[in-house]
Amino acid sequence: MHSRILRYLDEVVRSGSIRAASEKLHVAPSAISRQIKTLEEQVGAPVFHRGARDMTLTAAGELLMVHVRDTLREESRTLAQIEDLKGLRRGEVSLSIMSGLAGNVIPKSLAAFRKANPRVSLKVQLLPTGEAILENVAAGDADFGIGFDFPERFGLRIHTTSLVQLGAVMAAGHPLAARSSLRLSDCIAYPLILADGSMVIRPYLDHWLAPLRSSPGILAETNSIEMMRELAAGSDGITFLTRFDVERDVAAGRLVLVPVQEFADRTQRLMVIGSERYGNAMANVYLETLKPMLAGL
Repeated sequence: MHSRILRYLDEVVRSGSIRAASEKLHVAPSAISRQIKTLEEQVGAPVFHRGARDMTLTAAGELLMVHVRDTLREESRTLAQIEDLKGLRRGEVSLSIMSGLAGNVIPKSLAAFRKANPRVSLKVQLLPTGEAILENVAAGDADFGIGFDFPERFGLRIHTTSLVQLGAVMAAGHPLAARSSLRLSDCIAYPLILADGSMVIRPYLDHWLAPLRSSPGILAETNSIEMMRELAAGSDGITFLTRFDVERDVAAGRLVLVPVQEFADRTQRLMVIGSERYGNAMANVYLETLKPMLAGL
């Protein structure tokens, strides 16, 4: 099948209608409609259910879309690798990362990579859960996934791992900020800002907090690391994060990270994962930029 037809089909599925797809592709709706009709004649079955306002895939269309997206991804990667061989250093590097990593070493590494490879475009998607990142990488929608404590998954491999510990994070002017270490019993004298149940770390926090005689006061529960940082910076609350989460704020003097004794034996793994099926030459070049930065933290 011609790549133009595949791109039209992919955009109609993403946009939900031929008209919306035509606006994004800058192609006349009639041209897209003709291509889809030709495609349906080729496969011998309807690809879409056509509603009054939208179009949804039929069962045959769902099967076809697996092929379409695999083909488009492989085309993009092949062209990028050819450009790389020609010495033009073009292409795209795509990442799916946990939202809290958007303010630390990841943007630094991307900036350094882009400076050395100015003709490479970068695509970074922030996702709320590790499972969503795994899905993106497994589907080939991201070259690498970056986050904490990913479980093993068939078809994915770990490229690099950095071990980090949780600590108590608070505003630089907080009464406990000058301490060299803390116990959780010290922390619960202040309102806590906790990761909610969707985050990997929450079961561990519950385990550590459960034996305490006093119940902690909860200022907020959230799945946003950015929200945790901002609440801690603007209140007397304490949250629990890693140095990767607060690197920029600590350097700016907004936040302080103090070791917590109960966390001494518990490390989190910051992991970079990739697909065993898909490959991208320029993404591997980016990985070589990222690795020493992670090791240096």
